[in-house]
This record gives sequence, structure tokens and C-alpha cells, in this order.
Amino acid sequence: MRVAVLNRPGEVEIIDRPDPEPGAGEVRVRVAAVGVCGSDTHYFDHGRIGSFVVESPLVLGHEASGVIDAVGPGVDPARQGQRVSIEPGLPCRSCEQCLAGRYNLCPDMRFHATPPVDGSLAELVVVHEAFAHPVPDSVSDEAAALLEPLSVGIWSARKAEVGVGSRVLVTGAGTIGLVCVQVARAAGATQITVVDVNDDRLAMAAELGATRTVNPTVDDLAAALAEAPPDALVECTGHPAVTRQAVGALAPAGRAVLVGMGGDEVMLPLSTIQERELVVTGTFRYANTWPTAIGLVAAGVVHLDRLVSSRHTLDQTAEALVAGRSDAKAIKAVILPQR
Repeated sequence: MRVAVLNRPGEVEIIDRPDPEPGAGEVRVRVAAVGVCGSDTHYFDHGRIGSFVVESPLVLGHEASGVIDAVGPGVDPARQGQRVSIEPGLPCRSCEQCLAGRYNLCPDMRFHATPPVDGSLAELVVVHEAFAHPVPDSVSDEAAALLEPLSVGIWSARKAEVGVGSRVLVTGAGTIGLVCVQVARAAGATQITVVDVNDDRLAMAAELGATRTVNPTVDDLAAALAEAPPDALVECTGHPAVTRQAVGALAPAGRAVLVGMGGDEVMLPLSTIQERELVVTGTFRYANTWPTAIGLVAAGVVHLDRLVSSRHTLDQTAEALVAGRSDAKAIKAVILPQR
């Protein structure tokens, strides 16, 4: 099989590797589509994210879908030919966090494209059968791959306790911000304000369910939120100044969910948090989100295909990793390994 390997920052090589064989409880997936995440681009640029360092050739990609073409011992042979979306982490399933249902916090998690674990930018990958989720034919291969970022949006909405009548502020209208808008709408939010400096992305946010869009370079964010302050914030930029202002805009007893990754530290308005009894939390991946994600897309409530802005072959992986830099309208690049 062919795989795209990151040898060092800025260098991706397409090489041949032996076809992997599924072990007990595993399935082999012929990969149909892989979404490019900001973390993939960060590894491509810098060779590391925080303490995770690329020290040997690494296969990137963790947003993937495909078709099961082989099963290992103990797996129902009827699963061959099944279209699936891959949940890219394998927890130990026996530690305290896993047994509590928080398997995203498993200390022994093996997550695709997180050094030293190879990811999905290959013609074939092997995964545990429980994390190869069947998808109906109404969900395209590309949408099935993007169930991964949708899961981030679902997990963020759950952490923010978004529900019927919620007033939600989403800062950042990239892929994660745009799925957060759609999840908030699906959950029953009546006010969804989206903030970004890119007017094309704000237009997309409005198309997908935002009730108000704000470009802070020309609009007054504080004034826009003053009449009906949000009770939930999903912060997707990681920008310190944006984070601070957005937290400060929350209504009393509001919840701030920090999703975007910027620097290691950010200053927050402590007196505001104390006086309004705000809840501030982070998110780390997701847990038990795929059934909800599949249901939302299959029902036509969330539209993921609309987010795809460019398609690439495996040979064009390096180009796909930086596709957003040359096109202000770019949202999600997708790589199709079988082409």
C-alpha cells in the first residue's frame, strides 16, 4: 500500500509499505477520505505540538472513512464491505477514566497521527472493530471522515450544556466553529452569535445557522452582545485577547468551553468569573459522540459536505496540508487516498 509519511518539518514522502493485516478484534479499512486538520498542518510546519514530537517518520491524518475489506479473528465476517467512519483513538478500556466513561482522558490512549502512532493517510489502515462505526449510504465518504471534527463540536456543546433556548457565542468560524454552530442549532439554541475576521467564513456561518455574525474589525462585539449576553461560549480561536473578551461577555452562571489551541497560557478576567460564577473548562477530543454525529448527518440536520473546499490525491498531501494559506475561502481540505 501507499502511505504519506512526514519525514521532517516541511517534507512529506509517498512510500510503499506492506499491507497491514488485522489482528484479533480488528478490521482493515480501505481508506476513502481523510480530512486535513490544523494539527496535521502544525506537525508539517513544526514537527511537534507541545510535548508530542515527531522523532521518526509519521503518517499524518486522523479524520478518516472507508470500507472494511478484511476482518481479524473474532470479528463478524459480515462486516466486510461495510462503509465506516473511523474514530481515531484506541483507549485501554480498563483504567479509571475509561471505566467512568471518560475514555478520551485515558492516559494510555493511542491516537492516530499523534507521535509515535501512525495516522490515516494511507490506502489501508487497521483499527479496532469497536471504533469503525458503520454509516448509512446517505452519508458521503467525505462527510463520514468529517464526523471526527463534528464530534469535537458535539463534545463542546455537551460541555457547554447547550440546549433548548440557549444563547451561544462561537468565536472562530473555521471547521470546528462551523460544526459548533450546526450542533447548537440542532440542540435548540435560539441565539447563535459567531465572531471571526473572515467575512467569507461568517457568510458560511450564517448559511449554516448563525443568527448573528460579528467581524470585530468593523463591528463592536460588546455592543452586539449587551442586550442578550450569551450563556454559553465555545471558544475556537485560541487567541488570548479573543478568549478574554468572550469570557467577559458571558451572562451570570454562563459556561465557557475553551476548544481552540493557542499558547500554553491565557489571561482570564478572574473577578468577572468569580462575580458571575462562570464555569470555564477545556475539552480534549471526545467520548461516545459518533452515534450522535452519524444521526445528525444522516437526518440532514448537520451538513458536512458543505465544508469541503478542496480535494486532493495522496500524491498532493503536502499541497493539501497548506491549502488554507492561499485561499481565504478555504475551510476543509480532503485527501482521497484511492485516487
